[in-house]
Amino acid sequence: MRIEVRQNILARNDEAAAANRALLASHDVTLVNLMAAPGAGKTSVIMGTIEELRSRVGIAVIEGDIASEVDSLAIEAMDIPAIQINTGGGCHLNAGMIGTALEHLDLEALDMIIIENVGNLVCPAEFDLGEESRILITSVTEGHDKPYKYPQIFRVADAVLINKVDLLPYCDFDMARFRELVLGLNPGASLFEVSCTEERGLAAWTAWLASAVGRVG
Repeated sequence: MRIEVRQNILARNDEAAAANRALLASHDVTLVNLMAAPGAGKTSVIMGTIEELRSRVGIAVIEGDIASEVDSLAIEAMDIPAIQINTGGGCHLNAGMIGTALEHLDLEALDMIIIENVGNLVCPAEFDLGEESRILITSVTEGHDKPYKYPQIFRVADAVLINKVDLLPYCDFDMARFRELVLGLNPGASLFEVSCTEERGLAAWTAWLASAVGRVG
């Protein structure tokens, strides 16, 4: 019986995701789903991405958190539209939540919407939000064994950002082994080594993102 309930939940979510995808396609807006564990640096990466792309891409952000508005206020301070979704304990965003958020954005003025999903390496991998790209951020402070422990989220990612590489000298993180594990699960994933503190690797990452969503030039 629990299997049937789960199937029904996912089926309803997929219907809402299809509606989101159709709405965004009608406005030529790309939706990007950014996933990570708590503390991996999602908001810092988003802010760095905005700085790199804002001159040529109309961007908005949907912030998903269990509680608080800290991240959305930081985005708004950059003069970027931000919609806050608080799940009240829920471990992921779903397509219905995203659909409601889209109602509060001027889609005609946008090219890209970045979702900052709830910090979690399990549930977000299962829920289609209507996105075009799924991006996973992991940090060197988390260790290089995350693909062993959370294989599904690495399998569904179009790109993996290895964040906080400025801390590599102080962490037990084997970059070669991490890359081997990720590409073993997902040979088509693009990998980027970044440091928001030192603004390292952001240009390569954002060039890939702009190309992936057709916003080159």
